[in-house]
Amino acid sequence: MTRLILLLAFVLTGLGAANPLAAQSTTDLDSIVAVVEEDVILRSELDMALNSIYSQYAERLNQLPPRDVLERQVLERLVLLRLQLQRAESAGIRIGDSEVEQAIVRIAEQNRISVEQMRQQLARDGMAFDEFRRTLRDEMIAQRLRQNIIQSRVNVSDTEIDILLTGNSLQRGQVNVGMILVAVPDNPSQEQLETARKKVDGVRDLLVRGEMDFSAAAIRYSDAPNALEGGEMGWRSLDGLPPLIGNVLQGLKVGEVSQPIRDPNGFLLLKAIDRREDAQETVTEYNARDILIRKNELVDSAEAKRRIDELRAKIEAGADFAELARKHSQDDMTAGNGGDMGWFQAYAWGNAVGETVLRLEDGELSQPFESDVGWHLVQRLGSRQQDVTEETERNRARETIGQRKAEEEYTRFLRQLREESYVDMRLG
Repeated sequence: MTRLILLLAFVLTGLGAANPLAAQSTTDLDSIVAVVEEDVILRSELDMALNSIYSQYAERLNQLPPRDVLERQVLERLVLLRLQLQRAESAGIRIGDSEVEQAIVRIAEQNRISVEQMRQQLARDGMAFDEFRRTLRDEMIAQRLRQNIIQSRVNVSDTEIDILLTGNSLQRGQVNVGMILVAVPDNPSQEQLETARKKVDGVRDLLVRGEMDFSAAAIRYSDAPNALEGGEMGWRSLDGLPPLIGNVLQGLKVGEVSQPIRDPNGFLLLKAIDRREDAQETVTEYNARDILIRKNELVDSAEAKRRIDELRAKIEAGADFAELARKHSQDDMTAGNGGDMGWFQAYAWGNAVGETVLRLEDGELSQPFESDVGWHLVQRLGSRQQDVTEETERNRARETIGQRKAEEEYTRFLRQLREESYVDMRLG
C-alpha cells in the first residue's frame, strides 16, 4: 500500500470508530476512557487507534512518545472528532453511501490500485473494510462541518483584497512547513509560560545539535493535531499563512528551524522542509465567431443541421459570416455582434465549442457540429498567449485572506466547542 493509503488509514483509525458498540464487541471486558456529552469512547476504540499507530511506526518506535503520552494525544483526537460528529448531526449534516463510495474510488485511483486491491491491503494491515468505510464517512462529515462553519462565518471583501495588494504584502512562493507546538492553557500563569518556554528551548537544542530529527521531535513533543504526522503541514502558500508565521518562514532556508515563536496557543517551532517559487501564469486565448441554430419542440436535430448546412454553404460561396450571423444565429449573446465571441479560454463556451476551436487553425471555418443546445458553425479568427498573472494574483489574494480567516475561525470554533462541551477523560 502506498504512503497515502497508509496515512489515511492511520488518520482515520486515529480519529476513531463511529459506533462504540461495534468496538465493544471486540473485547470481553471494555472500559470507558472518556465520556463526551452523552456518548462514550471505549478502551477498545483507543487501543485500535493506538495499534494502528504502532503498526505504522513498527520500524521507528523510538520516534513515538511514551505510551501514556501517546494515549492522551490519540484520545484527544477521538474526543474532538466525536464532538464534531455530534455537532454535525445536530446541524443535519449527512454523507450518503454514494459519496463514500466515490471517495473510496478516488483514494484507490490516486494510489493507482483498484478498490479490491485496497481492500486486500487493508485486510493485511489488520483493518476491516467496513471499519475503513465508517471512519472515512466520519472524516467526511467533519470536513463538511468545517466547510459549513467557514462558509457561514468567513467573507472576503474587495476592499480587503485591494488593501492586501496595494500594501504589496502578498508574499510569493510556497513552503512545505513543519510545525512543533508546545501548548499552554488559556490565561496561563507565569510559571506555566516559563515551563513551556524551557521545553520548547530544549526541543530546539536537540534539533540544532542533530540529536533528533524534526519529525521524531514533533511526534514525541508536539501538542499540535498533526504531531503524529511528524508535524508536517504540507505545502502552504506563504501568503495563506498567518502573517507572523509567513514572515518567519520567508526568512528560513530549506532545512532550517526557527527560533521559538509565541502564538495564542503556546510556543511554535517552524521548519522550512522545502520551498518552491510561483511562476508567471499565461493562458492561451482564442478569438472566434459563431452561428447557432437551436433545437426545440418545433425544430429537431435534423432540421437544425439542415439549416446550419445551408448557412455554411453560403459562407463557402462568399457570403459574409457576420451578416449571416446577425440574420440567422440564435445565439443571443453573439448574434448582434455578427457572431463575435470575443477572446476566451478554450472551454469557456462549453466542451463542444472548445474541442472544435482547439482543432481549427486561425481563419478556418468549422464543419457543422452539435451540442446540447443545437447545431453550430465556428470560425476561429485568432489565438494569443495572455498573461493572467495580475488576475491570478487577485484571486490568490482573495484565497489568502479566506484561508487566514478560515484557519483562525475554525480553530476558534474547535476550542470553543471543546471548552463548552462536557468531556470526562478517564485514562488512568
